Amino acid sequence: MFSKINSILDAIDGFVWGLPLIILILATGIFLTVRLHGVQFAQLKFALKSIFRKSEKKEDGELSSFKALCTALSATIGTGNIVGVATAIAAGGPGALFWMWLAALVGMATKYSECLLAIHFREEKADGHILGGPFYTCEKGVGAKWPLLGKILAVLFAIFGTMVGLFGIGTFSQINSISSAIETFAKTSVNGAALSTVSVPLIGDYSLVVVVASIILAILVALVIIGGLKRISSVAGVIVPVMAVLYVVLGLLAICCNLSKVTLAFEQIFQGAFGFKAVAGGAIGAMIVAMQKGIARGIFSNEAGLGSAPIAASAAKVDYAVQQGIISMTGTFFDTIIICTVTGLVIVMSGVFDSGLQGFAITNAAFQTLLPRIPSVVISFVLMICLVLFAFTTILGWDYYSERCIEYLSKDNMVPVKVYRWLYIFAVFIGPYMTVSAVWTIADIVNGLMAFPNIISLLILNGTVVKLTYDFFKGKRLYTIGYDFNNDPVTEDA
Repeated sequence: MFSKINSILDAIDGFVWGLPLIILILATGIFLTVRLHGVQFAQLKFALKSIFRKSEKKEDGELSSFKALCTALSATIGTGNIVGVATAIAAGGPGALFWMWLAALVGMATKYSECLLAIHFREEKADGHILGGPFYTCEKGVGAKWPLLGKILAVLFAIFGTMVGLFGIGTFSQINSISSAIETFAKTSVNGAALSTVSVPLIGDYSLVVVVASIILAILVALVIIGGLKRISSVAGVIVPVMAVLYVVLGLLAICCNLSKVTLAFEQIFQGAFGFKAVAGGAIGAMIVAMQKGIARGIFSNEAGLGSAPIAASAAKVDYAVQQGIISMTGTFFDTIIICTVTGLVIVMSGVFDSGLQGFAITNAAFQTLLPRIPSVVISFVLMICLVLFAFTTILGWDYYSERCIEYLSKDNMVPVKVYRWLYIFAVFIGPYMTVSAVWTIADIVNGLMAFPNIISLLILNGTVVKLTYDFFKGKRLYTIGYDFNNDPVTEDA
């Protein structure tokens, strides 16, 4: 019976994360790119400069633009950047990285649009905190024309968002990845008591390092999330930039020490993207596999179109929706164009992607291959720390996303939110011991399903996005870099 259930879930997962969703998200990104005159390219310099802008006291919101971005990146930058890229290249070849880039470039327009709308339709509650996200975009934006459709889309998004956080992406899969990385490091680099097993009541025997890790992580998560949004954003504002820089520096060191291999790596990427190196008659098939794996993993990593980042973006202190939309789109740039590219180039240059290794082991082997002068134990330790902290911040980010979804569903009743926090902490604690494949499959399904109501709202409200963008940058000066928006009021009527 269980095997039949798993087969059904696998079929649903294959459909949700198959070509329909991939085409829908990619087509939406292309459509918005055209409608917005390539805002992600024309305004990238302005967006990067705006990240550290100082918020004015009079501006509505709870967080600075930088902290709102880091909160969103805390959930975005995770195991997908280290493990997901390796999985994509192993399954789709080096060409998967090209399609990952394409998904990110058009996805920046999607991220800009969904975060802009979240600001535009957000609400300030009685106690002064801000609530916003695709649920309000659907209810208030789509609902202005079609009330029933708007409400249905809003509720579906909030339900899926809650399920993703509690049942997998936010808890089980992240914690399992953390404990697996720590255990793998201990097995290959440490001898002694850490590898001994202990009996966990009602669960089974596990290595001591896994048991200790689960307890410590549960305590750390509890200490952060019980403090609410401001504590989550403060932690994310420190960990995310530091770990991202550390990982990128290690990657650039590996690349710079092997510059002679860079040209060949790019040849493999572009040839693989279009199936040029496939055997006769297999070029189209190879291209489709590379496309599917690259785009799917890219979307999974940067979450453009899924609707998660707008929840964090809505809390930013800004006067105009475009301000945070333009900053939020840099999250996709940092996540995929920079961090995933570093991982992908290291893997392709090392040639270990077809060695039979899987997941984290591919990335670990790639760095060790390109940096032979650095002791392998040091490389493994640094990568383990990066993976652990990336996954830890993802846990924090997804707790915040799910809490906001529950707050919407409960109509601002905070009791269910407080109950959810303790359930979330418990899920973190038992995460390392969860081995039921159906749990991850269900999480993967609802994660993909989040995208459908969000994408529908973006397509319906694309005119609002264009008008807000046009009004902000003022007609003929639409893409003037550094336009002083603070001294020129705009109209945001849609």
